[in-house]
Amino acid sequence: MNKNLIKILSEEKLYPIIRQKDSVKAEDIANALIEGGVKILEINVENAKMYDVISKISKKADVCAGSIITTWQAEAAMNAGAKMFSSPIFQMNMVKISKNMGVPFIAGATTASEAYAAWKSRIPLIKIFPTGALGGVRYIEDILRQMPFLNVMPMGNIKYDEITDYINAGAVAVGIGRDLCEMDIDKISDKTKKILEKIKK
Repeated sequence: MNKNLIKILSEEKLYPIIRQKDSVKAEDIANALIEGGVKILEINVENAKMYDVISKISKKADVCAGSIITTWQAEAAMNAGAKMFSSPIFQMNMVKISKNMGVPFIAGATTASEAYAAWKSRIPLIKIFPTGALGGVRYIEDILRQMPFLNVMPMGNIKYDEITDYINAGAVAVGIGRDLCEMDIDKISDKTKKILEKIKK
């Protein structure tokens, strides 16, 4: 399994999530993020057209296929060029697919018990979702206080000005969708550069 991608993500800290039904707009957003300095991003598989977007963007950056819940989706995403995949839930079927294909799987978890079960299954990175609704930074702090060995990535209605708070709380990386990826296209690159600069500081 290529865990180098997880290592790169843990260094970059910023994990943009593109959720769009319009494939043209999804591609434009991805290009703007890459122009801003993003090396890894997630493209949610909202429909079959997104596999074409993954294919194009994977030539410029490492793509994680998001919202994968079936074997067929995972295989189609990998064939399109995705280097890893994520799911909103944790299920052993996805773990098996990950091992068989030799690609990282980012599992979703809501509770401490789910996060621990994912860790026991050797998931390299666990996304805590929906963090905003669960209590935000405090929720991440509470989970890591009890299980500091977990590699967690909070996501779910997180604002770009909260990213460093989550990192300081112990998050390996932070997933951000609407607050960055749904602003005007011409503003995404500049905002991404500023976020990455702030993280490095």
